Amino acid sequence: MRVVSLLPSSTEIVCALGCRDLLVGRSHECDHPPGVEELPACTAPKFDPDGTSYQVDQRVKAILQEAASVYRVDADLLDELAPDWLVTQSQCEVCAVSLKEVEEAACRLVRSRPSILSLEPNRLEDLWADIGRVAAALEVEDRGRALVAGLRERRDRLAARTASIPGRPSVACIEWFEPLMAAGNWIPELVEAAGGRCLFGEAGAHSPWLSWEALEEAQPDVVLLMPCGFDIPRSRRELPALTRQPAWPRLRAVREGRVFLTDGNQFFNRPGPRLVESAEIVAEILHPGEFEGAREHRGWERLEAGS
Repeated sequence: MRVVSLLPSSTEIVCALGCRDLLVGRSHECDHPPGVEELPACTAPKFDPDGTSYQVDQRVKAILQEAASVYRVDADLLDELAPDWLVTQSQCEVCAVSLKEVEEAACRLVRSRPSILSLEPNRLEDLWADIGRVAAALEVEDRGRALVAGLRERRDRLAARTASIPGRPSVACIEWFEPLMAAGNWIPELVEAAGGRCLFGEAGAHSPWLSWEALEEAQPDVVLLMPCGFDIPRSRRELPALTRQPAWPRLRAVREGRVFLTDGNQFFNRPGPRLVESAEIVAEILHPGEFEGAREHRGWERLEAGS
């Protein structure tokens, strides 16, 4: 069996199921687990991904006015790779190549006529189901059930531990800097399991735009910065989009030094097996006296007061 995964999270799912050897192609963003970047990249962005969050937002919006996707598929390469399965998504047109473009490439241009498995995770239950669907397609159903059971158990163990900790700090999870956007989908569930109270965003619903007035009025105890697709160094470079706002120094979390940069690219924005580790990262941040900071400087960093 030959598999091409067109989004990072499905690549991680395939590998977590012990099927790394079935992968023959990937998306341009697939980079985990180490070594998958050696596979040929079958997609590419239609825009320049460098620049500020505002510039990226404007480029993406401009493309979406004329096309269904901000990424292109290399149909010639797919034809050469002759996959039996293409794994893609229909959850977000900005996160990966669109289902429509994958279907068109597979039906018209790829002679192997691969089956298409489209994932649409909006909350953790959807992730468990997607793992099961990928496992069934790859004929490793037992591994899928074992993987889901292990992830559920870790999530439940974390939730039980944080439930005994007094107080649940209010948390603002910021998924984009300019324009300001809160995090939705599975993020509220991660915050809840970690012993926090997510102020913005609804579990299972797409990430909402957020006004600075609403953020200042809410006065979150903690602010978690997790821009979609950004690692910690890039998020740090983007901080002026936040810090130049008049409301920024008026936030209690800013004054008290409870603003944290996270690696949104590797953890929070990828609906794959590492979402449970993302919840564990939040627990480290919210309850430093109860959890060791094992992932500090790898998954998160504190933003010093006054930054």
